[in-house]
Amino acid sequence: MTKQYYQVAGYVFGIEAEEKYLQRLPNYAPFRIAPSGSTPLFIIHASDEPIPSTEGWEHLYTDSSDADMPRIEMYRREEEWLFAVSMSREGEIVSAMVCSGDWRDVRLYLRDESARFAIDNAAMLTFAFATAGKKTLLFHSSVTVRGGKGYMFLGHSGTGKSTHSQQWKAAFEDATLLNDDNPAVRIDEAGQVTVYGTPWSGKTPCYKNESVPVAALVQLAQAPHNEISKLRMTQAYPYILASVSGLKIRPEMMDWLYETIAQLLETTPVYRLECLPNPDAARLCAQTCSL
Repeated sequence: MTKQYYQVAGYVFGIEAEEKYLQRLPNYAPFRIAPSGSTPLFIIHASDEPIPSTEGWEHLYTDSSDADMPRIEMYRREEEWLFAVSMSREGEIVSAMVCSGDWRDVRLYLRDESARFAIDNAAMLTFAFATAGKKTLLFHSSVTVRGGKGYMFLGHSGTGKSTHSQQWKAAFEDATLLNDDNPAVRIDEAGQVTVYGTPWSGKTPCYKNESVPVAALVQLAQAPHNEISKLRMTQAYPYILASVSGLKIRPEMMDWLYETIAQLLETTPVYRLECLPNPDAARLCAQTCSL
């Protein structure tokens, strides 16, 4: 077994697995760091041992909201959590992870043919859970950078987040993509809101160990026109909550998410953009967000 360490959004975590599995993780290469004396946020111990049975565990919830997203079955027993994961809503379970109550220790059971999926999913979930109380949010968002600032596009799968980021690149020569699916946002002690690239970027291979201040968040909606409006905090909150990862059935984690989102909304504008998939929508968005 080999253990490697990574740093994402300033947090260090480890993955321990057979070398053949670590070699299937090129998306983590920009985030790899040398071992240090600091205690990692969490360590994932991955193996191809048989996936454990859920017998004797209390079933809490099954997340299968989007047909093209993984199905995650959540269980608890005393102070441990078990997450059984399928690659689709109706698919068979291909991995499971057993987590300690403080999220620091994760035992991941995977199958060889889906090892990268299993490790990615485990790392994303654990990162979101372990950082929830640290003013950090793992978003479902596409992020474009222009002028040294990040513009985060939100919406359900299929809304057109990636397409809108592409329209920014078509409209502006200096626009670049930071992450296309799972960026991390962190609020520091001074209240500065920063978005970070991560090893997780959906179907678009964009794994940048970079960060920029957040200029705005934009909720997208497909429409036969281009129209943008600024949202009040009460309007924006549901969109932000729906876009961040977390164990929302756990009350204290919901409290943490609420507090972080509230602080985010105090300083960061949120807009709703009804748009066509064209560069004019990107120009309208950029012009409005810069006002």
